[in-house]
Amino acid sequence: MQSPSQALGVLGEELAFHYLRKSGYKVLLRNYESPMGEIDLIAKEKGSLVFVEVKTRSNDAMGDPAEAVTRFKRHQIVKSAQYYVKRYGIHEIPCRFDVVCVQMTPDKEPEIRLIENAFGVGD
Repeated sequence: MQSPSQALGVLGEELAFHYLRKSGYKVLLRNYESPMGEIDLIAKEKGSLVFVEVKTRSNDAMGDPAEAVTRFKRHQIVKSAQYYVKRYGIHEIPCRFDVVCVQMTPDKEPEIRLIENAFGVGD
């Protein structure tokens, strides 16, 4: 059984998935797990391999969703992406890290914001 925050996260990832597809991304994988952690979505967009972190909030008491992608979380995503690239022998394809922020406010349509190239390997 999911907690309310887990259910919110699943809904946010579903909304992000559809948003990215409508924006021209080809989603390859959802919830990729490596020994280093999880990546919410892995996609291709304009010749780049894109590793996407989705953050969902139901109000702004915890701040902007993008602020939840901490230095530790960025490091975990980068390590998982490096593992993925090495495991599948992906070479000479540019990679980037995007963040999708989903704001779910009661009685309003969800607000979805894409931050392309939100961070890099050394961040």
